Amino acid sequence: MTKAGKVATLTRGQAARIGRALGARPARPRPGGQAARMPFVLLVVALLAGGLISLLLLNSALNEGSFQLSRLKKETTALTDEEQALQRDVDAHSAPDALQRRARELGLVPGGSPVFIGPDGKVAGSASAAEAPPSPTPTPPPAQAGAGQPPAPAASNQPVPSGAPAAPGPTQQPNQPPGR
Repeated sequence: MTKAGKVATLTRGQAARIGRALGARPARPRPGGQAARMPFVLLVVALLAGGLISLLLLNSALNEGSFQLSRLKKETTALTDEEQALQRDVDAHSAPDALQRRARELGLVPGGSPVFIGPDGKVAGSASAAEAPPSPTPTPPPAQAGAGQPPAPAASNQPVPSGAPAAPGPTQQPNQPPGR
């Protein structure tokens, strides 16, 4: 037999003696080995569960923020539309022709030449009362050829005799004091 064959034929007792001589521990199972692994397994499970719960809470918070952002975008769009509509109304009311029409409705007339008062109290220019411009006279409708009717007289601001029928035309409003 060879040397390798002798080593293979060692008995259990001989192997134990050689192992003790070399300083190896016996290969006996420890009775508390399973119990020592339990806290480590519980720690790993607790860390995984805590991580999953924190991810769930973070996801919920992000979704809530997304819903709030969507609601605020809709509100901003509605307010922008309202602002544009109001700006169109302001532009329509502040147009020169609209201002002139509204001033006439209030009985205002264009002012005359301006008068200035200097820092020393001296008056430059002459003050005069504003005169209402003459109201435009309506143009008569074109006469139809062959009708034989004379053109209708233009309406005037002259008083109508009590026996004559009133001619259709613009009515003159009494002078109102300037408002606002």
